[in-house]
Amino acid sequence: QVQVVESGGGLVQAGGSLRLSCAASRSIFSASAVSWYRQAPGKQRRLAARITRGGSTNYADSVNGRFTISRDNAKNTVDLQMNSLKPEDTAVYYCNLVLYGLDYWGQGTQVTVSS
Repeated sequence: QVQVVESGGGLVQAGGSLRLSCAASRSIFSASAVSWYRQAPGKQRRLAARITRGGSTNYADSVNGRFTISRDNAKNTVDLQMNSLKPEDTAVYYCNLVLYGLDYWGQGTQVTVSS
């Protein structure tokens, strides 16, 4: 099995920044894709950002220009830098790994943006 752990969530004021990190029990770079999803209360879980093994990135329109997903080779993590945070960014953020066609999820980390 593959364990996925997110970290970096917390409470921040609107306009502030947070950096989330995703780590795995195996090399995170073995995954064909690593994604950050988010789910607000009562809403569907949606993709926020994705990075492939080849380094290509994709962003939801709602975060494009404010969030950056990247690999940290030294720490063996995939990070999500979130800038200019808005109250509507409040959600539980989940890291997802696709490895050999299987999905692995972390338990999520709470991000709360106050107005």
